[in-house]
Amino acid sequence: MINVNVYSKEKCIQGFELSGHAGYSEYGNDVVCAAVSVLVINTINSIENFTDDLYDCSTDEQIGYISFKLTDDGGNDSQLLLKSMLLGLESMRDEYGSDYIKLVIEEV
Repeated sequence: MINVNVYSKEKCIQGFELSGHAGYSEYGNDVVCAAVSVLVINTINSIENFTDDLYDCSTDEQIGYISFKLTDDGGNDSQLLLKSMLLGLESMRDEYGSDYIKLVIEEV
């Protein structure tokens, strides 16, 4: 299962932590894992390339771990990108089920 914790403050996403593998299908054919990875990595790349916002990010591909945190509140563009990512994750969870994606939004 992919566990996603999204950290929010006053309706602004401050960061997220993702860990695990979906287990929807065998390694290399898991469309849920692939979709989540593409969505999350594209969000991080978009924030890096299309905004001036600063962030900390760490990853471990072996265990399927990504930690991302804005170092300031982030501008409107970063918020839009992060909210779009959250919408995509919620849609995937609703489509494939909470057996594969667990999503928790935590107020910090």
